[in-house]
Amino acid sequence: MADDDQPTSAEEAEEPELDPYLIEAARSSRSKCRTCRRKIDKGDLRLGILLEGPYGTGYLWHHLPCAARRRFEDVEQAYEQNAWAADVEVPPLAELEKLKEAAEKKKAERKESPWAERAKTGRSKCKHCDELIAKDSWRVILDRIVEFFGQERRGPVNIHPHCVNAELHSEDCPTEVEGFFEALRQNTEGMTDAELEEVRELIGPLE
Repeated sequence: MADDDQPTSAEEAEEPELDPYLIEAARSSRSKCRTCRRKIDKGDLRLGILLEGPYGTGYLWHHLPCAARRRFEDVEQAYEQNAWAADVEVPPLAELEKLKEAAEKKKAERKESPWAERAKTGRSKCKHCDELIAKDSWRVILDRIVEFFGQERRGPVNIHPHCVNAELHSEDCPTEVEGFFEALRQNTEGMTDAELEEVRELIGPLE
């Protein structure tokens, strides 16, 4: 099997049949994790998930801990199939399950957008105008959808209050205009009426 980030043809690799899963220590640092998109260092445990595509059959690689956080069912199946060589030492499945549970807890605790907060530093930038957001000034957190290697992902972005209206009308923003200020108040923990009115004035009318 070739040690790169692209699925490789079983025929080219001279392997007539590949198992659906493979856990191994990376043989080089050329592959990338399909979950976190970072390099998989040589020697790191990685999970290969077999993909049959138009350009051949081969493995898509994931750091084993990344797969545990995002694709635990695949990890379970790989363990059920003992999908590793005898000389490969893998962690107990219970240890990887703890990573999955921690990831699920973090996801459950994630705030719903929109919400408002004071900028803790002056280093963050408004994702709409790309200008810095001053320390201690209000910033509004909205959702934005981005396409990431053929998949759509939603994540929070920092926006100047005066940029909120324009951002809400952008194609990549799924946050609804209708009921916006009610949602902002509900999702901003401890927000007072005076603070809500201050942020509302900074945002201005929503069209």
